Amino acid sequence: MSWTSVIGRVAFTNCEPLFHGLSDNWTVLPAPPAWLTGHVLRRDCITAPIPTADYALHHKELMLLPELGIVGMGAVGSVILFGTRELDKMRDIALPSDSSTSKVLLRWLLNHRGLDPKCIETGPDLISMLERCDGALLIGDRALAAAAEHPELVCLDLGGEWTRVTGFPMVFGVFACRRDTPVENLKIIHSELLENYSKFNQDDQYKEAVIAAAAEASGTDFERLSHYFENEVRNTLDEESKRGLALFLSDVCGMTVEPVWVTM
Repeated sequence: MSWTSVIGRVAFTNCEPLFHGLSDNWTVLPAPPAWLTGHVLRRDCITAPIPTADYALHHKELMLLPELGIVGMGAVGSVILFGTRELDKMRDIALPSDSSTSKVLLRWLLNHRGLDPKCIETGPDLISMLERCDGALLIGDRALAAAAEHPELVCLDLGGEWTRVTGFPMVFGVFACRRDTPVENLKIIHSELLENYSKFNQDDQYKEAVIAAAAEASGTDFERLSHYFENEVRNTLDEESKRGLALFLSDVCGMTVEPVWVTM
């Protein structure tokens, strides 16, 4: 099997509208966000939605697919800081090992507030994290589930806080590929992903089927996921998202050059 017929995906619900019903021409490689970067760099897959912070780190080796991303439209619901103390009283925060962008973003947001708690990397389990630290950062389906089960512990939605501070959407993930990736193959998968997302947004019956499948797979309530996809997360980049992406890459990640986009 050629790496150009494999596509990586985040092993979370947030990109289900793109991947649901993907043609059999592709083999899907699911993994935590931070793992996908290595898969792309090693040619395990043709492209994947990698953490935006990882793109900044490896931008000399990678390009971005236009129009696609994992975007928080304000409060995102799935990148959450939980805590047993108020934010300004937290002495330490447990960070999950399966994320990159959210950890960089959290440190930036804390610094913006003049806060500097100790950050400790741990496994992504809320109870054990809070047994060790005052705060705990979770992402993806774990954050959605924990917020539903322990709403009293929710301290900060990182997507919402980024938008409050900057005025822009937060681009948590970008579809990246190696610079030597065959463009013709990229055009095919790019087109299929956009077609899937267009169908999700235009066909209500299909949308319900996608959300129902995601709810069953993740154990998340159907109504919660309906709200999530309608109001909190989207999988395409508009002009405001691209401005937010540029700001994050430059001001948060320290990237001094413009990102390189694949020409479709």
